[in-house]
Parts: sequence; C-alpha cells; structure tokens
Amino acid sequence: MPANNQPIFSIAGDAQWSSGAITAANTTTDLTSGTIYAIFTGGTNGSYIQRIRFRHLGTNVATVARVWINNGSTTGTAANNTLWDEITLAANTLSQVAAAINYELPFGFALPAGYVIYVTLGTAVAAGFKATIIGGDY
Repeated sequence: MPANNQPIFSIAGDAQWSSGAITAANTTTDLTSGTIYAIFTGGTNGSYIQRIRFRHLGTNVATVARVWINNGSTTGTAANNTLWDEITLAANTLSQVAAAINYELPFGFALPAGYVIYVTLGTAVAAGFKATIIGGDY
C-alpha cells in the first residue's frame, strides 16, 4: 500500500538509467524481438514517472528513439507492450567546445508496480545514447 495516498505523492525519488550505451537498431513495431533496453522498473507500490532524457555519448548519426511500456511480463508477447512515444534524435559530432543537445519526453503519470519502460532505436549509432528517467516511488 502506498504511504502517501490522500492525495498520492511519491515518498522517495527514483532515477534509473540505461546500464550501457544504447546503440543497436530495432525496427520491430511491437517490441517482440531485436535489441531492447530496459530503462526503468516500477517500484513495489508503483512509481511516478516525470520525464526521460536522452544524451549523446559521442558522435552519432540521426535516429529515432522509441519508448515502450511493458506490463512486467515477457516482451515476446505483443499484447504485453505498447509504444508510448518516440522522439527524433539528431546527428551529433563530439565536441570539446560545444554541448550536445538534450532530448526530453515528459511522462507525468503513474507506472504500476513491476511495469517496465524499454527503449529502442530505429537506426544503429556508433557512440550511443544514455537514457535517464526521473521520477519517484510510492
């Protein structure tokens, strides 16, 4: 049972991110195959997801990042997955004098306990991206 439920507020901040560089392409339309990256798992009582941020880790070609919600079951069953949103990530050249662009998608909703946020890329990239989700646990 969530601790703060009248009204409900998150009780502890939660930030989760990709464990390594997100680089591989996955052109599936239902998340049932290919390389997928787990970014966030809903806490014991669920979690509030504020936003996801993508950062270039170096020189990359342009691609699209797709953000998926999975109900905590196998991703191999299409009915367990939904494409929540996608964002174009422009090409980037590593520079020591200019910052790379941040890309953010707002969430603003509660994620049920055990649900998982996954990310895929439409095109393979060289250096990769780091995806970070900011939120809180109930």
